[in-house]
Amino acid sequence: MRTTLDAFAPPTDYLPVSVITGFLGSGKTTLLNRLLRHPDMQKSAVVVNEFGEVGIDNLLIESATEDVMIMDGGCVCCTIRGDLVETLANLYEKRQNGEVTYFERVIIETTGLADPAPIIHTLLDDETLKSKYHLDSVLSTVDCVYAQQQFEEFYETVKQAAVADRVILTKTDLVKPEVVEQVKLRLNTLNPGAMMLESVNGNVDVKQLFSAGLYNPTTKSLDVQQWLQAEAYHEPHTHHHEAHHDHGHHEHHHHHHEGQQFDYSYHDQIRHDEYIQSFCLEYDKPLAWKTLNMWFQQLTALRGKDLLRIKGLVYTEETELPVVVQGVQHIFQPPTTLDKWPKPQPLTQIVFITRNIQKAVLEKMLDILVKSKTPAEACQATLVLMGYESA
Repeated sequence: MRTTLDAFAPPTDYLPVSVITGFLGSGKTTLLNRLLRHPDMQKSAVVVNEFGEVGIDNLLIESATEDVMIMDGGCVCCTIRGDLVETLANLYEKRQNGEVTYFERVIIETTGLADPAPIIHTLLDDETLKSKYHLDSVLSTVDCVYAQQQFEEFYETVKQAAVADRVILTKTDLVKPEVVEQVKLRLNTLNPGAMMLESVNGNVDVKQLFSAGLYNPTTKSLDVQQWLQAEAYHEPHTHHHEAHHDHGHHEHHHHHHEGQQFDYSYHDQIRHDEYIQSFCLEYDKPLAWKTLNMWFQQLTALRGKDLLRIKGLVYTEETELPVVVQGVQHIFQPPTTLDKWPKPQPLTQIVFITRNIQKAVLEKMLDILVKSKTPAEACQATLVLMGYESA
């Protein structure tokens, strides 16, 4: 991360990008086709893929809008990042040159087995795209009929829901209300900051799906609280294994220490959402940006793949203004400052969604770095993260 701080520039001229993700058969394409037929979504361009979900899906989308870019060469979010950059850059250029119908929003649909993280950090980090687009929202569809089973068997479903700004519950009409409530409880544990919406046959309130970013293009203003959702993480969110299902796994134990690496592709009798930690770390004293930068560097170097999503406001010694930080895995967006604090008193609040990284570990790491006076003392923080020192 950079040590210099720039003022936040509201992306008034940047095009909002929304990512629709969700497991196979969870209703992504049904949702997308409904959206494209909505009057408010007529000025939309869509990027889909030809890998995994071919044929009918693409034909349906093509029949709904002329502004469709179908990428050749595979999935937009789990093959070569350059494919996505080139596609979005070319799409923008055609828009500017009048070669395609003028559009005001881009929607990217991933395959059911895709990890949305590469798309997110491409939009946050790529210099070509940052002057043209901004990430507006990550939407994840969850099939209420099979959600509990899929959370058990497929880590992809857990991560798709964990990083989402909006979770759309589909097929709610095919299950009992208590089943829907059980799915909601589990999702609220996994990602308490996400807005949950119910959808039947793709019908959902379009206005609630978008404008989840720091800048709200509808109101032409910053909306820090709805972006950060820090208060959602103040309530205890514990896993209620027995309340959600009964698969006979209740006596399955995991013996590990914090720094141990796991084979998350191993599916037999593993609750994948047990590894997901969602919390908000708060610090009420000003922090040196050098300390924060070292903290983030240690995290990304040692456990970058386990940092599923990070966003927050930071109270620093270098400026009285709030500093915006956000990142995905190994990538952090360059820090920027807002023109004022959203609350009367400055306070560092950083939301973390991680894989098997406890809040106590990050708090102890930061405490060590704040108190350290030598590089050797600062290195003690890495030992906490690697599990060689108890948090």
